[in-house]
Amino acid sequence: MKEYRLGYVLARIVIGVSMFGHGLVRLPKLEGFKNFMVKNFENSMVPEFLVTPFAYALPILEFAVGILLIIGLFTRQALVLGAILMIMLVFGSTMIENWGIIDSQLIHALIFIGLLLGINYNYWSLDTKLNK
Repeated sequence: MKEYRLGYVLARIVIGVSMFGHGLVRLPKLEGFKNFMVKNFENSMVPEFLVTPFAYALPILEFAVGILLIIGLFTRQALVLGAILMIMLVFGSTMIENWGIIDSQLIHALIFIGLLLGINYNYWSLDTKLNK
């Protein structure tokens, strides 16, 4: 049982650090990231009026999901949000035919789903401490 709890916390933290890092590096250059996204999608079926708000929101959501997973607060909700973000990113990648990035997005999605399925092992977390 202790090994499962340890494995869970390590997996939760590593995916949290990945999301945190994705958001952290994009936040200071949010306008540039938005412009990059709009340019990538200019020849796709996704209209700019959808790309722009998503491009602004994505780094903020990645950052927030990352922090929540690292500290283990609202873990279930953060995992669901992370999986939903991956669904949206996979869809976007298919729209611009960026097949190379989908592997990474699918791996992230599988980790989110695996952690969600094993949520009962989320012992070392603020969720556990606050719910005692």
